[in-house]
Parts: sequence; C-alpha cells; structure tokens
Amino acid sequence: MVLALALLAGCSAAEQPKPQPPKVGVVKITEQSVELTTDLPGRVQAVETSEVRPQINGVIRQRLFAEGSFVKAGQVLYEIEDAPYRAALGTAQGNLANAQATVRATQLQADRYRELVDINAVSKQEFDNAVASAQQAKANVAAQKSAVDSARVNLGFTHIRAPISGRIGRSFYTRGALVQTGQSDPLATIMRTDSVYVDVTQTAAQILDLKDALANGGLSRENRESARVKLILPNGKTYPIEGRLEFAEVAVDPDTGSVTIRATFPNPDGLLQPGMFVRAQLVEGIKQNAILAPQQGISRDPRGRATALVVTNDNKVEMRQVEAVRPIGDKWLISDGLKPGDRLIVEGLTGIQPGATVTPGVPQQVTASKASPVKTASATPSPARSTPASSAPAEKR
Repeated sequence: MVLALALLAGCSAAEQPKPQPPKVGVVKITEQSVELTTDLPGRVQAVETSEVRPQINGVIRQRLFAEGSFVKAGQVLYEIEDAPYRAALGTAQGNLANAQATVRATQLQADRYRELVDINAVSKQEFDNAVASAQQAKANVAAQKSAVDSARVNLGFTHIRAPISGRIGRSFYTRGALVQTGQSDPLATIMRTDSVYVDVTQTAAQILDLKDALANGGLSRENRESARVKLILPNGKTYPIEGRLEFAEVAVDPDTGSVTIRATFPNPDGLLQPGMFVRAQLVEGIKQNAILAPQQGISRDPRGRATALVVTNDNKVEMRQVEAVRPIGDKWLISDGLKPGDRLIVEGLTGIQPGATVTPGVPQQVTASKASPVKTASATPSPARSTPASSAPAEKR
C-alpha cells in the first residue's frame, strides 16, 4: 500500500508542467529625426501703446467714446471747453489786422520820404527812421501771424484725438474734470493688438549649448526654422497661429544672465491680451538619428540613475544604465545606453529581474509625438517609475 501511494505521488509530480516565462510588452528602438523646441515663459505686449494726454489746460466738456471700444487714429475722444481759446484766437487775429494796417501806414511814409530826401525836403535821418519803422511793422506782422497760428493750434487741441488706432481702455477723467498739460495720469490708454509681441528670456547657458549642438552636428536647422514660434495659452491650449522670431537682444543682462527674445504673433480675434502669461516654444533645430524611449520603460535605481530593461536575443532580461536627456511628450530622448534594434520592456515589468527569461510580445515601433511640446527649462516631466529593487522617487530633469 505504501509503495503504491509513493508511485502515485511520483506520477502526479512528473505530470505538472514547467512554469512558462512571464510575458512582457516591448518596443523596438529605432533612430528618427526629432524637432527639438525650447519652452520659455513670457508675457504678451501690445505692438503699440499710447497714453492719451491733454496738450492744453481746461475743463472736459464731454467724452466721445465708449470704454473698451475700438477707436481710429484721429478720432475725437474728448472735448475741452473752448471759449477761452476762441477768445484768444480772436485777439490774435485782431492784433494781426492792426499790425498789417501799421505796415501799410509806415510803408507809405517810407515811400514818401524817399522822394523828399532826394530834394532835401527831409533829412537823411528822418528817411532812415521811416524805413526802419516800416521794417519793424513787417516783422510785427510775422509775429502776429505766428500768434494767430499758435492760438488756432491751441483751439484745435480742445478736441483731444486718438494718436493711434486700437482698443481704448477706461477713462480716468469724467466730464467737468480739470485737466492740465504735464499731469501725471493719462486720460486713457490705447493699445493696438491686431498683432502682439511676446517677450521671453533665455539663459546664456542655453544659447551656448544650442550653438555647440549646431556646430558639432548634433542639431541641424532647415531654412527659416529658427524663425517659427508656437504659443501655449494659460489654459494649456496651443494658439492656432504660429508667430515669428523678430530679434534677440545683442547683450546678456548682467543682473539675470539671460537674453530677451521677442516674437510677433498675429492676433486677428483679439484672443491674446496684453499682460497675459504664456509659454513660447522656440524651435531649436532637428535632431538627426535621435533615439526615443517611452517614459514607462525608463526607471530609476536607488542612486537616482536612469535605467532600462531590455530583452536580449536569447530572451534574457538585461538592465542598462541610460542617459535620459529631456522629455519629448510621453517619451525620453536618450543619448546613451540604448541603440537601434534594442527591445525595451514597457509592460509586465512587475517582478522582472535582470537575468530572468521572458516571453516578449510583438515589438511596437516608437514614434515621436507631434502633439506634445518639448520642454527644457522649467519643464516638469512625469516622474519615472522605480526599479523593482528600489522605491526611490524619480529625478526631475
């Protein structure tokens, strides 16, 4: 009986199948061209800003615009009480008429003395005085004409006009308020926003790294690629119209160690408002033969180093230490540690140890994501997982 039970137990043990290697999902690493951009914070500015100010002293008679509306250059915005300036113009015109009459009288006297001095009826001195008086009268006419012009200009200043076309803000003064030249506060502000500026800053170190990458062939630029700029709005959406890089400052700010870069964006719908905080994406160039790895396939060891698990030709798990340079969408740009043809494990990582035998699935191709922006400075990539040997949090790169 004992012998029979032992034989049955041995047969049951022999019939149990060997455990199958765990299945894992893999992607096949390939080289590809990737467009690299720099994501920089900035603020929107109007291309033209004008403060509406009085050029004469007076009391506002009426306001002729709606706050927040669009105004055209030359449009009358305010009227100042003009009675004193009309009176001043009338006085200047009267003085001019008087000066012109004086010219006629003195000129007639000078002409008469010219005939009399020839027959010694008047002295030479009297003739010279008459000529001088005529010349003084003519000079006075010129001065009075200038006074009339000045009075007419001041009368025109009682109509305060828009210096530029654009959207006007709220009025800081109401009807009946006294305004003066040289006052500290403007009457209102007009901003032209059919196109806008976006000013961003880039560190000198970033600029030097970019120049080095272009010089040694790590990056290439196609024609006019450096001029394209994309914009991320405060709600995270991409502005539908691309802008163009206008200029970069010729010197580094000694206080911040950065360079200001200005881009121009069309703003036909007025979506971009002055003062709005945005993020500008500047195209750095094209990275040839780039290697991208899904972020779920990159882990961190206890020392914070980036690692990856790959499947060898004999279906063994091998751990690689990699250099993850920067995130591109949901992937990492890898500069070292992975090569074309490697099978990177991205699924079924739980419990997998280096040296274990696995059953890889059909490799998937890795492609660059065009929808997600590439971030460098101030970017916060999703934290990478920890390897099974550690629960240390991922570094922010």
